[in-house]
Amino acid sequence: MPDLATFGLFALAALALLLIPGPSVLYIVTRSLQQGRRAGLVSALGVQAGGLVHVLAATLGLSALLLSSALLFGIVKYLGAAYLVYLGVRTLLARTPPLNLVSFTPQPLKQVFWQGALVNALNPKTALFFLAFLPQFVRPGHGAAALQTLTLGVSFLLLAILSDGLYALMAGSLRPYLSGNRIFARRQKYATGSIYIALGVGAALGTHQ
Repeated sequence: MPDLATFGLFALAALALLLIPGPSVLYIVTRSLQQGRRAGLVSALGVQAGGLVHVLAATLGLSALLLSSALLFGIVKYLGAAYLVYLGVRTLLARTPPLNLVSFTPQPLKQVFWQGALVNALNPKTALFFLAFLPQFVRPGHGAAALQTLTLGVSFLLLAILSDGLYALMAGSLRPYLSGNRIFARRQKYATGSIYIALGVGAALGTHQ
């Protein structure tokens, strides 16, 4: 297990990274504005559930295998990007433009959760991040490297849930004010779809995670 000093340093570094909004935060904020705080929180849980896939992969050494193969890396990279673009295009092509956020047809929370999980699980940049970040805090002589990696990875995901949850709550709190703004409501669908597409294109081009 990591010693207390190492874990404290890891927690500070993790929080510094998590407080910088990235693609996952934009995804969660969009969900909160679109469907409310509960959906934003559920999407945050889904995103980190997808992150758990990469933590386990890093622990078992599978991330190294993935990143050593350009073909596998490319397949997963573009699957994740294509999924985000698909979400964006589907939003833009929705037949009934929402006149306000309340008129948006809510998706089941189970679907919101699994979409968040897939978005993150299919993002190879997350695998690259964990493969590069976690080993920096693994200390020889403090237990099995795999157990240290797993402990650090799960700790990072728990911190991420707290950080992303705050973003979801803040965005959801703004939703009631924005729902009464007809100009915002008219453009909300296009903004949401565009964000999804931008995230997909960013993933394909190697945008920072």
